[in-house]
Amino acid sequence: MEFVTLNNGIKMPKLGYGVYQTDPADTERAVSDALEVGYRLIDTAAIYGNEEGVGAAIANSGIAREDLFITTKLWVQDHGYDNTLRAFDASMKKLGLDYLDLYLIHKPYGDYYGAWRAMEKLYKEGRIRAIGVTSFWNERLADLANMNEVKPAVNQIETNVWNQKWSEEAFMKEIGIQHQAWAPFAEGNNDIFRTPLIQKIAETYGKTVGQVMLRWLLQRDIVAIPKSVRKERMQENFDIFDFELTSKDMEALRTLDTGKSTIYDEMDPHVAMNIGKVTFSRLRTIYNTYYNI
Repeated sequence: MEFVTLNNGIKMPKLGYGVYQTDPADTERAVSDALEVGYRLIDTAAIYGNEEGVGAAIANSGIAREDLFITTKLWVQDHGYDNTLRAFDASMKKLGLDYLDLYLIHKPYGDYYGAWRAMEKLYKEGRIRAIGVTSFWNERLADLANMNEVKPAVNQIETNVWNQKWSEEAFMKEIGIQHQAWAPFAEGNNDIFRTPLIQKIAETYGKTVGQVMLRWLLQRDIVAIPKSVRKERMQENFDIFDFELTSKDMEALRTLDTGKSTIYDEMDPHVAMNIGKVTFSRLRTIYNTYYNI
């Protein structure tokens, strides 16, 4: 396993396992499989509704707690100082943990300043090893980093070959915040697994398209959290540490960048107006309505 070092000295695995859209009834089994494969970074969120399954898998794994890196996220409806403290306790109860490795503000809407102050308190108390954000564009990330005592350690943003986020990566490196990718496979959009260029590169290394896309992220020092409920695919996604893409192939993949999301636009006002008012199951309906995906 390869690691990155966060701005507070904490080491974080470069490759993790995400449980976005994983059925709560199947989460314990899926996370148990991922841990057996070798994943040690597990990424969940309150809004996913599957923290209890993650916690059960951890409890039954037999793996020492210090060998795991567990992330969960605070949803928009729980922003604000007091709400955040309550939401954190609720997540910890579901996860069955004494401390959390990484706690993220899930979206940059609502009273996320109040949420951040509460997270700073929990961090200083040692209940969280690192705090960060998700889907913060550069301006909001700069403002949050500038105006608070504790700088975010991580910004988790959509990053894949269709939406490569080079300007965001440059800014995060400039101010010392770790870039983490959600949707590394773009949720399969635009027939990504049949992209001729990636298929050609994959054949050169005797690897799959998915493995090439993940390796491309890791070589940019971006932490990736692919998701699959199939153990064989989990293993495939994990087997990316025995090859390295050439600079020529890295540059070739860069030509696929469209500069926009194939999933949804975080800055669309309709998304901003609705995102804090709905449950997770309704989020997908909203995105489908606006973006016909």
